[in-house]
Amino acid sequence: MNELPWIEIISAVVVLAGGGGLAGVLVARRRRRTQDQDDAAPTAEPTTAPSATAEPATAEPATEPEAAAPQAAPVLERPAPTAGRLVRLRDRLARSGSPLGARLLSVLSRDSLTENDWDEIEEELLLADVGAGPTTELLDALRTKVRVLGVREPAAVRDLLRSELVTLLQPELDRTLRTEPTTAEDGTHLPAVTLVVGVNGTGKTTTVGKLARVLVADGRSVVLGAADTFRAAAADQLTTWGNRVGVETVRSDREGADPASVAFEAVARGRDEKTDVVLVDTAGRLQNKAGLMDELGKIVRVASKVAAPSEVLLVLDATTGQNGLSQARVFAEVAGVTGIVLTKLDGTAKGGIVVQVQRELGVPVKLIGLGEGPDDLAPFDVEEFVDGILG
Repeated sequence: MNELPWIEIISAVVVLAGGGGLAGVLVARRRRRTQDQDDAAPTAEPTTAPSATAEPATAEPATEPEAAAPQAAPVLERPAPTAGRLVRLRDRLARSGSPLGARLLSVLSRDSLTENDWDEIEEELLLADVGAGPTTELLDALRTKVRVLGVREPAAVRDLLRSELVTLLQPELDRTLRTEPTTAEDGTHLPAVTLVVGVNGTGKTTTVGKLARVLVADGRSVVLGAADTFRAAAADQLTTWGNRVGVETVRSDREGADPASVAFEAVARGRDEKTDVVLVDTAGRLQNKAGLMDELGKIVRVASKVAAPSEVLLVLDATTGQNGLSQARVFAEVAGVTGIVLTKLDGTAKGGIVVQVQRELGVPVKLIGLGEGPDDLAPFDVEEFVDGILG
């Protein structure tokens, strides 16, 4: 039998003397063995905090978690001033190769003009969607002046064609955007309300965002209304445009909400916050969808309960040609269109639709979009437009 270590003998005597009995001796022995095993185990890195005399730990002491740093406010973009946009758009239009430009000039500059030459000019004008009536007027005026004046020099031919095209585009039409807020009889501030309408795919929501930049560049305060509640992500897209220039967007919290209620809330917000202009984006509606067109009429009526729209802008895709004219007729009947925004006027566009729309409706083109940049939208100017076409 192994001898008990002296420490265990002494412990047993103490336990027995205290009345712990044999059971107490065994318990004490087991505790002692457990302690011996712990002492024999490999030394591990201390996990407790160092004593007061220990070297300070290299790790930083645990502290209360700091509050998340507030996010920096987004840097607002500064839209380009509208004054410089016309020149840039004209230069880009001059490079677009419009059928109303270089090809007409090349024909008119020939030494002698035959009937085939005049037929070629007529064909170019019709292909550019100028329309049969305006084309006939332009050809008659050109024939008379070429015969009477005997114009042949390129510079003189260009001046002659420029003069006739400017006349055809009706420079006398008022192209001013009505963006001045008004005051009601009781002294209530009423913002200028602009509804933007048009069919799907014309770039309507993008045009609203770009128009907001135009107004901000001119020093106007703006509220956007995302009344296109049927197209997925339309409100998100408009909100992004607004955030870039610090403009608030009123939108519904669910898809498919009543567009008229969103428009009403946006106009009311503009009234309460004394905003200069409220821009309301509407859903792209096909002109042959009677129910959707009725909904557009409802938006106009409901918004008018706060402030009647001062502008109803119809966005037309310049590449749609004569289809744009039929769209314009129906929208004019339903919403009372006051101006046209011509978008996507690039090298494939048929810019002659400007002549037709204005002639049929008596509604001027007020804005022109050329390019995909955020500031590629400018007030329409007849002479700048013609100079861009002729190069």
